[in-house]
Amino acid sequence: MATTAALVWYLVIAGPQGGMVVLPSTFDKREQCTAAITEYQKQPTPQGWSVQCVPSASPFTDEGDAEEPSAQ
Repeated sequence: MATTAALVWYLVIAGPQGGMVVLPSTFDKREQCTAAITEYQKQPTPQGWSVQCVPSASPFTDEGDAEEPSAQ
């Protein structure tokens, strides 16, 4: 039985001192994510910041985390 995995792409912005932000919007295709990076780079950005597309299978995502979100 063959299964296929569909990746979800996240836009990740990393700061010069190691901080990282995963934007809440996701992309179905890597091309959509790279197009968003192209649009992002049209704006002036602070020096040292980087932007990249990270797939859902990345160790940087918290998908599958066993912790329950806290009620607010």
